[in-house]
Amino acid sequence: MAENDAMPTLPKKCGPYISCVTSRGMNLVIRGIVLFFIGVFLALVLNLLQIQRNVTLFPPDVITSIFSSAWWVPPCCGTASAVIGLLYPCMDRHLGEPHKFKREWSSVMRCVAVFVGINHASAKVDFANNIQLSLTLAALSIGLWWTFDRSRSGFGLGVGIAFLATLVSQLLVYNGVYQYTSPDFLYVRSWLPCIFFAGGITMGNIGRQLAMYECKVIAEKSHED
Repeated sequence: MAENDAMPTLPKKCGPYISCVTSRGMNLVIRGIVLFFIGVFLALVLNLLQIQRNVTLFPPDVITSIFSSAWWVPPCCGTASAVIGLLYPCMDRHLGEPHKFKREWSSVMRCVAVFVGINHASAKVDFANNIQLSLTLAALSIGLWWTFDRSRSGFGLGVGIAFLATLVSQLLVYNGVYQYTSPDFLYVRSWLPCIFFAGGITMGNIGRQLAMYECKVIAEKSHED
């Protein structure tokens, strides 16, 4: 009995990413870093599509990367992705509504593919006018939420993210940081909130999956103990 009492026990909340990491705070940091780099990668790829079609224009003096993107775009998108990816599972816990709909990596990868497709459509597909394009992208974005999320918290956060991100974009364009060709929604394009909404849902799903994987490993560790 004394030997059993002397044996060290693992903390109840240990992480799956690095074997020596046992604190929940460190796992949160690691998840944030993973989400940050995912956001940076998607920002570079998606921004390249927009620039190739002259949807967004940056002043020549701020174009510094090999992907023809302003230097501040990838880190800003990465930071936003980390915040969104951590916020979604946090909100699920706060509301007491664990998200269990299509919780597997294959579903998350399909969600990412659909999001890239929506962004690709905004840059490549020609419509008769911006209203048709905006309505089409709005339908696709809501379809993405219905297919891969279906939670009230996910929809509410997606709408909030779309509103805030569009407001920030308006301010950036107003101050001459960059510009959109043929703006029809004040200083930006009317379909931009749809892209932000779909991006919020996508990063939220990635964040939820990372959090669920962590909980799964914690449960396995607890079972072994």
